[in-house]
Amino acid sequence: MIIDGHVHTPFCPHGTTDTLKSYIENAILKNYQSITFAEHAPLPPSFSDPAPDKDSGMDSNVVEAYFNAITKVKEEYRGQIRVLAGMEVDFIEGYEEETAHLLDTYGPQLDDAVLSVHFLKSSERYHCIDFSPEAFDVAVKDFGSTQEVYDAYFSTVTKSVEADLGKYKPKRIGHMSLVRKFHKQFPSPEEWTRPIPQLLRLIKQKGYELDYNGAGMIKPLCGETYPPLHIANEAHNIGIPLVYGSDAHASTAIGQGYDGLDSKLING
Repeated sequence: MIIDGHVHTPFCPHGTTDTLKSYIENAILKNYQSITFAEHAPLPPSFSDPAPDKDSGMDSNVVEAYFNAITKVKEEYRGQIRVLAGMEVDFIEGYEEETAHLLDTYGPQLDDAVLSVHFLKSSERYHCIDFSPEAFDVAVKDFGSTQEVYDAYFSTVTKSVEADLGKYKPKRIGHMSLVRKFHKQFPSPEEWTRPIPQLLRLIKQKGYELDYNGAGMIKPLCGETYPPLHIANEAHNIGIPLVYGSDAHASTAIGQGYDGLDSKLING
């Protein structure tokens, strides 16, 4: 039985229009026990989306429809699969107050949630580091080196763990090695894992979970889970729960990457 804590929906501006029911039907076929719809939350109103397509977050005008749609399928599939209403919330350095306000607004309707870092702040601007190899290259040039991008990424993930975002702050840290998405084209620094042990200790101290994300397995320039196996093992060994996330943006992607992770490490 599979618990998937990270699934997207037709409300995603950069995903497919596949229906919630199509995701759920595929999940049932794959023997899922539980599925969390974790759509990208609206970005802070004063934040300018740095992704070239300006499509990183759900429009705030559709959030009510999003929750209503999940409520409907919860009832329809009751007894067949557990359906949870969630969000993938961006941690954006400098926008903590607005993010806390967003969580206060939508938190009462959330059954589950993921806190992720997609945006890095340089001295000049913000970068969406997982949009494309070309956008990653721009970030490397802006920061000065791949090492600086990695340092900024893990520093920002650490800040996301430490941040006070209120009582509805997500307790699961999303794809904590997302900076590796294009590592076959932009090789990681030799000692890129140096910040990991301290970061994992902090996650453990806070009592948080890790998103054991399969999406990287099917990305041609990545080919590994987020986090990769050796870090997942390290997290498991110190008692951090790992929750599988397909990060599916299409119903056919349900279960993606599951065969590439160690199922013995998964919580639930």
